[in-house]
Amino acid sequence: MSAFDFHAVPSKKGKLAIVTGANTGLGYYTALGLAQKDFEVVLACRNLEKAEKAKESIKEIYPDAKLKCLEIDLGKQSSVRAFVKQFFLHYKQLDLLVNNAGIMMTPYEITEDGFEGQLATNYLGHFTLTALLLETLEKTKDSRIVMVSSLSHRRGEIRFDDLHFKHGYKEFEAYAQSKLACLMFAYQLDKKLRAKGYQIKALAAHPGITITELIDHFNPIVKSMARVVAPLLFSPTDKAALPILRAAVDPQVSGGEYYGPNGFREYKGAPTRVASSKSSKDPRAQEKLWELSEQLTRNKLLE
Repeated sequence: MSAFDFHAVPSKKGKLAIVTGANTGLGYYTALGLAQKDFEVVLACRNLEKAEKAKESIKEIYPDAKLKCLEIDLGKQSSVRAFVKQFFLHYKQLDLLVNNAGIMMTPYEITEDGFEGQLATNYLGHFTLTALLLETLEKTKDSRIVMVSSLSHRRGEIRFDDLHFKHGYKEFEAYAQSKLACLMFAYQLDKKLRAKGYQIKALAAHPGITITELIDHFNPIVKSMARVVAPLLFSPTDKAALPILRAAVDPQVSGGEYYGPNGFREYKGAPTRVASSKSSKDPRAQEKLWELSEQLTRNKLLE
């Protein structure tokens, strides 16, 4: 596969994208990149005030940007459904869905839906969002869905016997599970889309390692050390968004692929197709997770 040059991507004027968590970090730079390629971008964010500030910032960089802010809290199924209703008041097409929003290593929480907090926000909210937008994506030619995963997926496992960590919660294990679930969903979704004859491509991407607001819950000493080391070892956030952008716009990509940096241990580097863990590709586990996700969220996909 040839190298990817984002600057060479032609204008996507007339196309529409949703980026969840677009007010900060990877989501912000993904939204900025898409806006610079003339996508109209819906900034789907939990905090509308922060979303509006992100919108202003993008407009300062690219005055021609077409942006709209809509509220969504991926940790609440009711909020996801309310977002979709609002979206349909404004739009009848959707070319690109970037399921990026996430939380990382947060204190233990069970959401109003009964889900562990990181799984709820990082995965199950996006599962529902995708389900509710799938018909519109299918009606829009050459549409794509990009799930944002993480290197952490390699250390994750789906705890089918205790999905919500009601026994022995560990912040990192819950985060790794949620990001493994995102990747498994992308793989399984693409297989099911092709089996049904849909034209949508489902892909996944990870940023390598970059320092964003996701580390807000870390120990202050660890945060300070991370910010000192980051410029030496890791990608700046704008560069870390490139694997997501490649999955979103590169005409060479195929559904069911996973993109990340090509450098040492995939910490940083140019965006390229990468491998994933054996467990992420387990077809039985993928199907079991799919069925469980449908039950938990009360959504049926591709029936």
